[in-house]
This record gives sequence, C-alpha cells and structure tokens, in this order.
Amino acid sequence: MPSHLSADRPAAQPPGRGSVDALISQTRRLKGEVDAVRRDSEDVGSDHPRERWQRALYDLALHQLNDLDEHLAQLRDGPLPTAEAPEAPRPEQGSLLSRVGSAEWNLLTDEASWSGELYRILGRDPAAPPLTLDELPSLVVDEDRPKLTAMVTDCLVDARPIDGEFRIARRTGDVRTVHMMGEPVLDTDGSTASMWAVLRDVSELRRSQRVVSETRDSLHHRQDAAQSEHRLAAELQEAVLPPWRGSLRLPHRGARALDLASHHLPASSRTLIGGDWYDALELTDGETLLGVGDLTGQGVGVTSNMTMLLGAVRGMAMAGAQPGQVMAWLNQLLDATVQPALGSAVCCRYRPANRTLVWAQAGHPAPLLFRDGTGRVLDAPDGVLLGATSGAVYGQAEETLRVGDLLLLHTDGLVPGHTGSAAANLLLGLAPRLAGNRTAEDCVRTVVQEFGESEREDNACLLVAKVVS
Repeated sequence: MPSHLSADRPAAQPPGRGSVDALISQTRRLKGEVDAVRRDSEDVGSDHPRERWQRALYDLALHQLNDLDEHLAQLRDGPLPTAEAPEAPRPEQGSLLSRVGSAEWNLLTDEASWSGELYRILGRDPAAPPLTLDELPSLVVDEDRPKLTAMVTDCLVDARPIDGEFRIARRTGDVRTVHMMGEPVLDTDGSTASMWAVLRDVSELRRSQRVVSETRDSLHHRQDAAQSEHRLAAELQEAVLPPWRGSLRLPHRGARALDLASHHLPASSRTLIGGDWYDALELTDGETLLGVGDLTGQGVGVTSNMTMLLGAVRGMAMAGAQPGQVMAWLNQLLDATVQPALGSAVCCRYRPANRTLVWAQAGHPAPLLFRDGTGRVLDAPDGVLLGATSGAVYGQAEETLRVGDLLLLHTDGLVPGHTGSAAANLLLGLAPRLAGNRTAEDCVRTVVQEFGESEREDNACLLVAKVVS
C-alpha cells in the first residue's frame, strides 16, 4: 500500500489550479441548477409529508454540493495547514461544511502530529500536545470506543484502510460525529511505521440525512395508513352493499318479474373509497325497491354512515312510502343530523302487476331505459334538490315498461371524465350492444368492459334491471 507521508518523499503539491478551478465552476453551476429546480417545485407553506421529504432532499443535495465546493477550494489552495500555519476562514456555525483535519502517528517514536483544524474538530486546545493513538479513545463516547479500536487495530496489524465514523464528547459538552479515513505508512521492510488519517466533522451532514430519512418514513407511514383505510373502507362497503355477483334472484312468491345485476367500480388506490351505494329489495306487497346514490365525503366514516342510510330507505319503503315520500322523509332526517350528507339519490318502486315504474330523484342522474335497440333518459319528475328545505316535496314520475325492457341506474363517475348529459349519451350509445345481451349480468359486463377498465378518480355504482315477465 503506498505511503501518504514518509521521510524520503516530498509533500504532495497541489494539483493544477486550472483543472480544479474547472471542477469548482461545474460544482457551482450545478448548485445553481439544483436550487432553481427546488424553487420551481416548492409548494409554499405546504406541510404535507411528501413536500417535507422533497425539501429535505433538496437541502441535503445543496449542502453536499456546498461541501464539495469547499473541499475543492482546499485542494486548489494547497496542503492542509499545520497547527502553526494560517488557515482559511472557518465555515459558519451549524453549516454542513467542515474543513478536513489531518494527523499522523509515528509508531517508532510514539510522536503525533495534528493539523490546526483537527484541534478544532476534536475540541482540543491548540497549545496542548496531540493525543497518541492510545490516548485518542478518551475523546470517544463509550459506545463507540470498540469501533475505533477495531479500525485502528485492523489498520496497524492487517494494513487495512480506515473508513468509519464515531462520536466524540468535546469539553464544551456537545457530542459530534467524526468521519475518519486513514492508511498505514509502511517502511522499507513492509512493516507499519506510522498511521496517517484525515478526520472531518459530519454531525450536520448526518443530521440533514436523518431529516430526509424521517420525512421519508413519515410519508411512507401516511401512505400505508391511507392504503389501510382504503382497504378497510372497501371491505366495509362490500359488507354494506348487497353482496351481488352478477345475476340475483330476489325472494318472491310468484314468477320472477325482474332480472337484476349490479357492480361497484372502486376509485384508484390513491383515492379513499367514497360513499356511492345501490340497493334492491323485494317489498311485502310484491313490489321491488330499486335505488342508487352517493354520500358526500370519503373513508371509513362515510361507509359506516351508508349502513344507516340504506336502513332508513328500506324501512320507509317497507312501510309503504312511495319514492317521492321517501325522498322527503330522508331529506328531513338528514337535515336534522350532522352526518351523513346525501349528495344525490334516485329511488324507484317497480309494480309488477302492471309493469309500472314509479320513481323520484334528488340531484341525481335519471334512470336510462333501453328498448328495441335504442335508449333514452327518463323524463325527470318535478321536484326540489335534496336538502333545500326541511319541508321539501318531491314529485314522482311513472313509466310503463314492457317485457324485455332494460332499466339502468348509475351514480356519477360511471363514465370516467364525463358527467350529466355527456355521460348519459355515452351510455345510450351502448344500446345496440345491450339489445343483444340475454341477461342483466351480461348487460353489466358490457358496461364495465366499456367504461370500467381504465383508472378512475371517483367511485361508481351500476344497477341493471331487466323486465322478464
């Protein structure tokens, strides 16, 4: 291993100023570019974990570029100063920058030589003699002494280079982290004559790196928590919504009147589950309740509120309330509570005796009717928006259906990127394909294949009823 310091070898001369100056210019140009990118990407005042993590990374990168700039300047200006030689100005307090201190321990004479900067790094009086290798561990905190001893032993006995960190306790009471790099200096017969080392205070650098690590961990924790809430909410919603998988035969006393199928399309994993719902229930008088809607908000809380809402709607319908009355009572119920808040809803009651559909809506897309290969939006009844007044009255509309008719109820968000009439027109465009489907399940599959494959920002629910008798 080559020797860095020896009696018969002159001290190394500084490299050519031109080449080092070029490196310094490149470093400073890169610093300016990194700083510009940081300013362009900053969200002023944001305290989101991702923003804190990004800021910490930018700061660390700039600190290290500043450090590189400082060390290149040292390299350009010449050899490390000794304790007697004048030195360049020291970095500001708290800076990541620290000039490198050097030391050499002569094993033959037991003499030690320290640079002036090393005295400052270790918090020693420059007038005091440098510590020997045996005395050096007295500066190191107890937990790190075995690490230093092992590094020095490996260097002196096995000629291994030193590259490690340890903490020192200075006389002022503060604890600093020091990075030490060194090599053995061999004599003519190959034995170790001395040990050369450079030491640098890396306390602020490690603190900055910890900030990056902690903000990253905080971001990951927040993401993990969001994903866990998403999974829990999805499980709750699956438990709340009717557990339909394709066709469903509701309990009935006579011939089946409707073939029913449904589907819930969840939002992407980056968005918490929302409050979209659907429901179908055969009532005691033989009629069938059909409904879709959405609650405002997201997450586990809104999903649990869905249970209360569905229970209220079912109870009103079982008591004989017609769709317009259900909407009015639901409006009064929700107007008197803080949560949940109903964004929109449509409520239908199908009478199989005369194939009549009675329905009411509150700020929700109207049902779509498909017949003989064409489709249309049902004419909306007169009424008011849910939540307008506690005494709101909702109008009802009636539609006479035929065997083979297909009724499609859906929430906003079924067609990604489109709402209102635009979404309705795209769904009506499926009429020729839906006409060729034999069951309600086939119809649901057609709609999902057309609009359910791409990533979506919003949740959506789809309910299909096909008149079979």
